[in-house]
Amino acid sequence: MIDPTAKTWLEVSRSALTHNVGAIRALLEDGTDFMAVVKSNAYGHGLEPVASAVAERVDWFGVDSLAEAEKLRGLPGLADQKILILGFTPAAAHRPLVQGGFRSVVYDLETARSLNEAAASLGVTARVHLKIETGTTRQGIWPAELPDFAAQVAELPALKVEGIYTHFANIEDTSDASYAQLQLSRFKEAMQTLRAAGLEPSVRHATCSAAAMLFPETHFDLARVGISLYGLWSSALTCQNLQANGTHCELRPALTWKTRIAQVKAVPAGTPISYGLTEKVDRDSRVAVLPVGYWDGYDRRLSSVGQVLVRGQRAKVLGRVCMNMMMVDVTGINGVRTGEEVVLLGRQGGETISAEELAEHIGTINYEVVTRINPLLPRNIVD
Repeated sequence: MIDPTAKTWLEVSRSALTHNVGAIRALLEDGTDFMAVVKSNAYGHGLEPVASAVAERVDWFGVDSLAEAEKLRGLPGLADQKILILGFTPAAAHRPLVQGGFRSVVYDLETARSLNEAAASLGVTARVHLKIETGTTRQGIWPAELPDFAAQVAELPALKVEGIYTHFANIEDTSDASYAQLQLSRFKEAMQTLRAAGLEPSVRHATCSAAAMLFPETHFDLARVGISLYGLWSSALTCQNLQANGTHCELRPALTWKTRIAQVKAVPAGTPISYGLTEKVDRDSRVAVLPVGYWDGYDRRLSSVGQVLVRGQRAKVLGRVCMNMMMVDVTGINGVRTGEEVVLLGRQGGETISAEELAEHIGTINYEVVTRINPLLPRNIVD
């Protein structure tokens, strides 16, 4: 149910999410499990509603923090779900992490030892996934350090190395696969190193959304699917490369961001709009005031350039976006009234405002557009 008292809210399509899971699964190699990456509030779409919508169709969840993992564990039907914490977890949180039955990334001996100690004190086993540094220069164990690292981890009795993984640095924004292939070869060498140390992880994973679509050789045992779960392409080039390969994958954006018209007012030609008097209307106009602004996540750089949808037609943002309000030009749209729905992101009628369009205006990527929508705004699952 959409809260009739809400002035700004998000609608997330269950059918789009489940379609995207199916579309990407169809590209995976047989035996490859599907991880729904729902970190950062499910890329802005809402952790709880997204997880509940796809839980029966995925094999794993990936999160960034213990807090996110605990929220998932508390949802109906997710008590036994496999959840991997991909981000940094402070040592003080290792005991509740292990107690909750969550998997954790490990890339340094201090973390490995702390998790082992926590597990031993609880009389359980901590399942971990070793992150290998293959060329992103982010979290990860350098391959040269891996033999000694593996030998020491193998001596920790309450630690089980369940997984090994890496992350690609240059697979979305290029048609040159040479660096990705270099990383893949380093990852395969790391697996051999672990095997030589007597460690044989059962879950090998390297696949992100783009790799899931473009490089079957990266699929291994598990595909970590983030941005494309939500119907968004990791880059325009990923889509182009997929089409060039002759592979079809239809993604359906799941998110619609809405607000309501707070006021409609007649404005004479030459009247300045909003702070700084940065824009004046050049004709007698009708201006709609919207109760949404940069606090909500509607970027201030969309001032005077962004557009929204009113009655299925585009309406330009006028002047500067304010903290909690913004103004749009509805002069050419007949019959606009206070209380009407406005679409900030998504489809209305035959028109669409995409995350990519907003990203282009503000010089960023679609990931940032959706993840920066204020997490306090209500998220509603719709069909």
